[in-house]
Amino acid sequence: MTFWEDKRVTVTGGAGFLGSYVIEKLRERGCRNVFVPLIEDYNLTEMYAVKRMYLESKPDIVIHLAAVVGGIGANRANPGRFFYENMMMGIQLIEQGRIFGVEKFVALGTICAYPKFTPVPFREEFLWNGYPEETNAPYGLAKKMLLVQSQAYRAQYGFNSIFLLPVNLYGPRDNFNPQSSHVIPALIKKCVEAKRKGDKKIVAWGTGKSSREFLYVEDAAEGILLAAEKYNKSEPVNLGAGFEIKIKELANLIVKTTGYKGEISWDTSKPDGQPRRCLDTNKAKKEFGFTSKTNFEEGLKKTVKWYEQTRKK
Repeated sequence: MTFWEDKRVTVTGGAGFLGSYVIEKLRERGCRNVFVPLIEDYNLTEMYAVKRMYLESKPDIVIHLAAVVGGIGANRANPGRFFYENMMMGIQLIEQGRIFGVEKFVALGTICAYPKFTPVPFREEFLWNGYPEETNAPYGLAKKMLLVQSQAYRAQYGFNSIFLLPVNLYGPRDNFNPQSSHVIPALIKKCVEAKRKGDKKIVAWGTGKSSREFLYVEDAAEGILLAAEKYNKSEPVNLGAGFEIKIKELANLIVKTTGYKGEISWDTSKPDGQPRRCLDTNKAKKEFGFTSKTNFEEGLKKTVKWYEQTRKK
C-alpha cells in the first residue's frame, strides 16, 4: 500500500466511468497526488495540450484511460473520429511521457483489438492473427497501435510502459445514453423505461446469438492498479472475468433483473458485431495476482439499482 504514497499520478479519463473507480481506489491506497486532466481544460488530441498537462501535473505515473468509445451504433457512425482521436491521444501521451521521463505509463487497450475470429478463450498471443471485427476495427486498431508504440519505446528507450486489454465493462455510473451506450446499459435503459411506460415490447439489435464477456468496473479498476504496482513487461495482458454469455441470454437476464414483463423483438437487420468474446485471464493472475471478484448477476443487480435510483433524480 506504500507504493502510491509519494507518487504523483495522472489519470486521463479520471472523470469518466472506469476512471472514477480508479481514482477512488488510488485514494484508498494512500495516493495523495492524483491529477485528472478534464477535457474542458486539456484536449489530449493536441500536442500543445499534452505538453501543458505534463508540465502542470509533473506525474511519476500516467494511467491512460481516456477514450472516445461507444457501442456498435456509435462505432459505425464515427469510425474516423474513433480512429483519429484515440490514436492521437495515446501516441502523444506516450511520446511526451518518454520525453518528460515518467517512471511508468499504463496504457489501456480494448478487446476490440482482437481478430474477428479469434479462438475462444482469447489468449494474448492471438492478438495479431487477423483483422478485427469490421464495425469496431478503427477503434480497435487505434488502441492496438499503442501496444506497438509501448513495445518499441521499451526496446529503444527503456521506457516502462505496459498495455492492458480489458473486456467489456459494466456497472454503476456507466453511460446510459442510447446514442453511444454499450449493450448492458442500453438494455437496462430499454427495460426500465418500457416497464415505466407499460410498453409490451422492446427492440434489441442483431440476432442475440453472439456472445460477450463482461467485467465489473470496480474489478477492472483493481486489476489496473495491481498491474501498475507489479507488472513491468512489454507483453499485453488481458483483464477479464473468464466467462461468456450469449446476448439473448443476457437480455433475458436483464429482463428478469429489471422486472420487465414484456417481450424482446430482435432487429436482425442490425449487426451482431464480433461472433464471440471470452478472454483467457491466466496471465493477469500469474503476473500480478488479479482475478475478478464480482458475481455477474450481483453486478447486474447493482447496476440496475443504480440506474433506477439516478434516473429519478
